[in-house]
Amino acid sequence: MANDGGRKQFWKRSGSKVPGSIQHVYGAQHPPFDPLLHGTLIKPASKPPTTPVKLKKVSTFQEFESNTSDAWDLGDDDDELLAMAAESLNTDVVMETANKVIQNHSKLQEQHKLQEEQLQEDKPVPFSESPSVAYGDNRLVKSVSESQTSSSAECVSENSSMQRSQSLPHAPTDPLEGEVADHDTSATPALTEREAFRLDKFKQLLAGPNTNLDELRKLSWSGIPKPVRPITWKLLSGYLPANVDRREGTLQRKRKEYFAFIEQYYDSRNDENHQDTYRQIHIDIPRMNPEALRLQPKVTEIFERILFIWAIRHPASGYVQGINDLVTPFFVVFVCEYIAEEVENFDVSSLPEEVLQNIEADSYWCMSKLLDGIQDNYTFAQPGIQKKVKMLEELVSRIDEQVHRHLDQHEVKYLQFAFRWMNNLLMREVPLRCTIRLWDTYQSEPEGFSHFHLYVCAAFLVRWRKEILEERDFQELLIFLQNLPTMHWGNEDMSVLLAEAYRLKFAFADAPNHYKK
Repeated sequence: MANDGGRKQFWKRSGSKVPGSIQHVYGAQHPPFDPLLHGTLIKPASKPPTTPVKLKKVSTFQEFESNTSDAWDLGDDDDELLAMAAESLNTDVVMETANKVIQNHSKLQEQHKLQEEQLQEDKPVPFSESPSVAYGDNRLVKSVSESQTSSSAECVSENSSMQRSQSLPHAPTDPLEGEVADHDTSATPALTEREAFRLDKFKQLLAGPNTNLDELRKLSWSGIPKPVRPITWKLLSGYLPANVDRREGTLQRKRKEYFAFIEQYYDSRNDENHQDTYRQIHIDIPRMNPEALRLQPKVTEIFERILFIWAIRHPASGYVQGINDLVTPFFVVFVCEYIAEEVENFDVSSLPEEVLQNIEADSYWCMSKLLDGIQDNYTFAQPGIQKKVKMLEELVSRIDEQVHRHLDQHEVKYLQFAFRWMNNLLMREVPLRCTIRLWDTYQSEPEGFSHFHLYVCAAFLVRWRKEILEERDFQELLIFLQNLPTMHWGNEDMSVLLAEAYRLKFAFADAPNHYKK
């Protein structure tokens, strides 16, 4: 009885903290409780029972613990595996056991997912409340009603079900009318957050009654978003005034003036004194890029008129090979104002005649503005290009003497490859998409097509430093420099090139003797 009384007294006292009670001590010598050292995972225990419990005599604390742990779920697979791992702390055994636990957990999760999916398939869901709409290309688009009415808890479950459903095939479903419009207008890739932000800045700047051209140039230096590129190019080239109210009148007047030139001069293309000019234009147009444009008779007709009228109205230079390339970027950008797809895949003749006339007149005037700044490139003997090539040679000798010396040792003259760079403004060296990006910056820079172009050419040459130094033959060097591998270049490549050109300009443009050795 004394023993029984003592045991009862023991259990009553054990419910509260008393001096000497067993508690975990966390510290350097007593690490946190490790479940691997015990056969079970420790779970939050309820308050110990206050009623007496008859227990057989125990000899060790471990036995006492095992006898009083009847609240734990000893039958779980994970616990049994951990108990097995406790028998030996060998690293291989522990890792193997952990992998088994993960595999068992994954199997249970998969079974749970399959059950949920079966329930969702059996349950009919109204179309207006469906979490997503599947198109024929397996692209999922959230419905409008879902985004407006779903709560935060429903969003979590719907997102998880959407992630599961993306791995399963979907039958085509007729989308809502609003979503059809969104799908049609999103033929081009979706804008990134940065692109959308820049587009908003352009729209805000262009929406004012008087466009701040200085701010527009600063914003355009890093590239112009496609939707606002046509109007921005017309403003930066000086074709349109900054005042919004005057723009429509200016467009009507300039377009009418251009077609007056057509009526006045174009019939004279077969005259004896103009035959050579028209013949050369007719030969050069099939050489222009991209090929898809030059094969369209309507485009050929438009380009012939633009180039012939410009040559007749600028007798000091007349038509020179290379000018034909300078029409293409303007034409392509202004066509994109009226179409959603790429120009290379579009039949230009399908546009209304009035639209084609507007594009033709706008291309003529913007090209004329460009050529006004570099006309000495195309006068007799092309002195402007000769001078720029010489300046490029001197600049490269200061920037990268090793490349310059390598070209000189193999007797490669800058005029043999850089003449075309100056004459065509690198249009034959990079894809058309890169030329358009390049011209965004050129129109933002003062004297961009003349002065800044020199530094772009220098950066472009040094960009191929490694490949140039590897070539040890005159012929191979010249072939490489005339056929540079830029087919896969994009906006990022052009941005890097322009940044390097700006760095060179910043370092050398204000140094009077930087061209001299």
